[in-house]
Amino acid sequence: MKNFLTKNSVPYRTKNYFFLILASILIFLYQFTPADEGPLWLRYPAISPDGNSIVFCYKGDIYKVNAKGGTALPLTISDAHDFMPVWSPDGKWIAFASDRSGNYDVYIIPVEGGTAKRLTYYSTSDYPSCFTPDGSSVLFSSSRMDNVENIQFPSSVLSELYSVPVKGGKETQVLAIPAVDARWDKAGNRLLFHDRKGYEDTWRKHHTSSVARDLWMYNKNENKFTKLTDFAGEDRNPVWSPDEKEIYFLSEKSGSFNIWKMPVENVAQQTQLTKFEKNPVRFLSVANNGLLCFSYNGELFTKPSSGDAPQKINIKIETDERYAESQTELLTKGATEITVSPEGKEVAFVVRGEIFVTSTEGGVTRRITNTPEQERSISFSPDGRSILYAAERNNIWGIYQTSLTRKEEPLFFNSTLIKEEPILVGTTEAFQPRYSPDGNEVAYLEDRTAVKIINLKSKAIRTIMPANKSYSYSDGDQWFDWSPDGKYLLIQFLLDNNWISEIGLADASGNGKLIDLTQSGFDNYTPKWMAKGKMMIWGSNRHGMKNVASHGNQSDEYGLFFTQAAFDRFKLSKEDFEIVKEKEKEKKDKEDKGKDKKKADTKDSITKTDAVKIELDGIHDRKVRLTLHSSDLADAVLSNDGEQLYYLCKFEKGYDLWTNKFREKETKLLVHLAAKNVSMMEMDKDGKNIFLVADGNLVKINIDKSEKKNINFNAEMNLNLPAERAYLFEHQWRQVVKKFYVTDLQKTDWNYYKQNYIRFLPHINNNYDFSEMMSELLGELNASHTGCRYNPKFSTPDETAALGVFYDDAYT
Repeated sequence: MKNFLTKNSVPYRTKNYFFLILASILIFLYQFTPADEGPLWLRYPAISPDGNSIVFCYKGDIYKVNAKGGTALPLTISDAHDFMPVWSPDGKWIAFASDRSGNYDVYIIPVEGGTAKRLTYYSTSDYPSCFTPDGSSVLFSSSRMDNVENIQFPSSVLSELYSVPVKGGKETQVLAIPAVDARWDKAGNRLLFHDRKGYEDTWRKHHTSSVARDLWMYNKNENKFTKLTDFAGEDRNPVWSPDEKEIYFLSEKSGSFNIWKMPVENVAQQTQLTKFEKNPVRFLSVANNGLLCFSYNGELFTKPSSGDAPQKINIKIETDERYAESQTELLTKGATEITVSPEGKEVAFVVRGEIFVTSTEGGVTRRITNTPEQERSISFSPDGRSILYAAERNNIWGIYQTSLTRKEEPLFFNSTLIKEEPILVGTTEAFQPRYSPDGNEVAYLEDRTAVKIINLKSKAIRTIMPANKSYSYSDGDQWFDWSPDGKYLLIQFLLDNNWISEIGLADASGNGKLIDLTQSGFDNYTPKWMAKGKMMIWGSNRHGMKNVASHGNQSDEYGLFFTQAAFDRFKLSKEDFEIVKEKEKEKKDKEDKGKDKKKADTKDSITKTDAVKIELDGIHDRKVRLTLHSSDLADAVLSNDGEQLYYLCKFEKGYDLWTNKFREKETKLLVHLAAKNVSMMEMDKDGKNIFLVADGNLVKINIDKSEKKNINFNAEMNLNLPAERAYLFEHQWRQVVKKFYVTDLQKTDWNYYKQNYIRFLPHINNNYDFSEMMSELLGELNASHTGCRYNPKFSTPDETAALGVFYDDAYT
């Protein structure tokens, strides 16, 4: 896309180019939004009982507009995300959900505006569905506590139904089952709702699965449940007609969600009221005069319950933008990758998709990339003067390199001039690059599965492993590693017609066959060359506790020795090994005496990497289990002498660093991290320190002292959030094109939906709306477990105590 330099060194013309790029992105977005189209992505409309007003959600706030259209005025103005408004029966109050306290709680606000009042105070999200008929309480769904007799799967996805007084006070459980979009009748006896049977994205469309939603009625007086619909697909969002003789609801019977109705006394007699295509009708509500209100394709509509056609409501919103398009942030946490330089004086890391370098002592931080797209898979060149990485720019993954340009500047973190250049940007995806040990070549993944090597001088490319030997389920799930002499690669691959991963040995020349080293029938992953190429280590679930769904969620670290001599040495007892070490020391001392000490600083005296020796005969008998206890294993490295394993695993409150001394047969906790998330760790060349990312922090561990130290960084960046969302939209859309499991995308008109949904981007200013919009787009694929998620982290969220008891909800 461009040759970015860092902020401190970029020339004036390149700065201008950067802003031109951002401007072009925004122009691209706005070309899909004609000036007369008005605001889009209007969601969660609810019509007032008298049919005169509509409240709806736009850009994280709740607005009110005349039911015939006009200028909408905001009811809520906060930095929180407010949505799901519902009217009180007397039309004086609006209940809604807001994350002002770190999770969604139920609030109420006067319909004329004013101060919102908080009703719920639980640390699980609460979502309102209706008021009680007398207006004294609000019904809401929340995942708090199952009834002790409930036989449904105990998952937070399956909520319960609660009621909370509008005056404040204790919540009570109405139903112990998921009763979503619940609506009381006027007598407060019959309750309409749609169910939820299991996990599936809320916005998935067109599926006829066992978890598709059905409509139900609960009779409170009789304590009886009646199933109202039996369509194999989705029925949801039921509402009462004004005379309560009919039920309006949304159904996919016609292909897309449309409005249907059925008589209460004859639910099999169902009539379709709208005939929209390509996009779903959402968020149905009805006024006391029978006027229906709903959202379709980002706009609001009304329709009389009679045969009249739906009418789009023309709405104007003239409020100022809440958030600045561009904002400066100083990030001191949130790193996702780390790699240490060859001399160990600085580390490169990735935070929010950008690359930075900081001193291992912390403090001085240098930005390397500056784009709205993401960069990842970082590594230093062998001489430490270049950083290699992948970047997704111009709608394709490519490989780039940023280098120091002044000879007198050996380090990145305090350099004044750096230069970026593309290494490989073509018509196929190229990422996860890694330098060869001599720095002359780069191995990488082509189109996520094939392993290839490019020569940096000649630009010649050769294939090491073809694409049909692997399958990428999610980006970053593939792995390979150069041998110390650069002649071989260890590659994680799949056998033909098999989903279990093995570890293969490949010749870096591209000649020869891929040799299966593990042959275990269990998952094998993340192979690494260790002990100067004499052995490899890798993870496997061979001995761990098995879980069918995840192919085993406990693992061990294993070792394989490439020569019999290395294996025999490893098997020596502690006493025999001491004798061998003494003899080796005596031999080395004699050799050192015959050397000319003056050659120490000459070119001839530089130690060259020993050639890796591979003895295939009997290699499958030279495997050992290196960990003594199976665990949730994250990563492992071996000491330089091959005598000690360091590994990250989790037993109780997070990941910690453990060690196993093989000859002493001693396994112990080395450093307590208690980290929820850790990245792959890396040891410096001297074998004295281990570097890793723990819960977004850069961590340096002194092995001898068993001490942990955070490497402080100050990553300053200017964020253009609309440009980031535009990139993420394109990234996700392309992921489907490249990786969806059927090539015809379930007959989905994917190009149409791209053009349709990209119109909404200028009308979205927060990640909640963005993730919901992307889930609607991805939902068109009719694929399970497919959607977009946003999980914000709050600094001081509510934390409700859980006492570990079941309550009797009938006790008063």
